[in-house]
Amino acid sequence: MSATVYMRALELLEAEFGSDLVALEPESGSCFGFNAVAASVWSKLATPMTFDQLRDALLEEYDVDIDECSRELRVLLDDMTNQGLIQESPPPPCTARDNA
Repeated sequence: MSATVYMRALELLEAEFGSDLVALEPESGSCFGFNAVAASVWSKLATPMTFDQLRDALLEEYDVDIDECSRELRVLLDDMTNQGLIQESPPPPCTARDNA
């Protein structure tokens, strides 16, 4: 079973401040601040990933239970999508080769 893939929708100019990240979208001049978790998700999305891949990576990185991580990641991804920072890509169509 395939899942939606999340990927960056913008290229941002970035500066780290400790574990946080400040990013500028040069065309619009929009500025974004990411806390440590959001910065980690943004960094991971340099390569498109599914929700489960992101969640599992965060579970390895942070001491949090799976339910809380899933809830908070969903809120973060929705917020990043609404801000135009990331986009969802539908899963690729299933092919006969996938079913082999």
